[in-house]
Amino acid sequence: MLWSTLLLALREIRRNVLRSFLTMLGIVIGVAAVITMVTLGKGATQAIADQVSSLGSNLLIVRPGQRLGPGATSAAPPFKMADVIAIQEQVPLVRSIAPTVTRGMTIVAGARNWSTTVTGSTNAWFGTGNWQLAAGREFSEAEERGGQAVCVIGETVRRELFGGQDPLGLSIRVKGFSCEVIGLLVSKGQSAFGSDQDDTVVMPLKTAQRRITGSQDISALRISVQDEAAIDQAKRQITLLLRERRNITDNEDDNFSVLDTRQITETLSSTTKVMTTLLGAVAAVSLLVGGIGIMNIMLVSVTERTREIGIRLAIGALEREVLLQFLIEAVVLSSLGGIIGIMLATAASIGLAAVMQLPYLFDPAINLLSFLFSAAIGVLFGYFPARRAAQLDPIDALRHE
Repeated sequence: MLWSTLLLALREIRRNVLRSFLTMLGIVIGVAAVITMVTLGKGATQAIADQVSSLGSNLLIVRPGQRLGPGATSAAPPFKMADVIAIQEQVPLVRSIAPTVTRGMTIVAGARNWSTTVTGSTNAWFGTGNWQLAAGREFSEAEERGGQAVCVIGETVRRELFGGQDPLGLSIRVKGFSCEVIGLLVSKGQSAFGSDQDDTVVMPLKTAQRRITGSQDISALRISVQDEAAIDQAKRQITLLLRERRNITDNEDDNFSVLDTRQITETLSSTTKVMTTLLGAVAAVSLLVGGIGIMNIMLVSVTERTREIGIRLAIGALEREVLLQFLIEAVVLSSLGGIIGIMLATAASIGLAAVMQLPYLFDPAINLLSFLFSAAIGVLFGYFPARRAAQLDPIDALRHE
């Protein structure tokens, strides 16, 4: 009986194809919108995680001041090389540590100039930041120890200053001194904060301190921890050590901040998830609108087929059989809308992910949930018309014109 009822439902849908399609349209749009929003949201979350992980593996960033950003270091004393040595010797969980100083300035090569970020650090900077060289080499021990004028540049700096020319062995002018380009970094693209990671020039720490900052101060520490599971413990040990070295008493707040890159990922990801949930909820409203459309059309169908219903009831059909016939018809309409919506969402998600440069992550759970919800919409909004059809009086139905 169930199979014959299903065939009857499909026959009625084929009889009014355009009306059936317009009825399903609300379900199609609702399912497609929900799946697309959730899929793109997951892709954005994954993209953020990938971008933050590109900053470095198991990375801690230590800066003077209680917060990050402009003005954070104004009232707090900078770090010294002695702090770097103390952390290396007294915190065994640390794999490597890169002291850095950073300045924004204009660099010149030939007739071209470019405003960029100049960073002074050691070879540990490449390891803590997961940087690889596309060409050239890192600093030699003699260059680091002697503070020689050599540098490694990012892809953006190469493009803006040298165009298609090979920069290795050429020189750039930084604050009045000439610096030989010995290496070119592999491109990383945009960071999670929207900045261009390839727009950078890196030189030995002592070179930057002597020729740019004019002091032995260190503005930040990039610390790579041996194991991700030990990050929290390493943060505690580094915090205690720096509090002791900076003579901070128990009732005083830290005058430095230790940032775990996992915190960045969690913060940005939670924001993306909230936005995805809100957009998904808004899109889900169209599913309810689609359900109302199904109820409306089913009521019209009951009115149009009153005589047919009366004949079925008169020749012995049970009320529950009539109820099941119209209920299945509503469920078939909504389910077909759900299937079409899933196919449309898949195509839209793949296309939009490519345009937005996000990874496409197929989520079977949201696809299955959306389909089941569309079928449930058919049951919910199809029950009242089906019940109305089942409760028709056969005699009155047969008299209906």
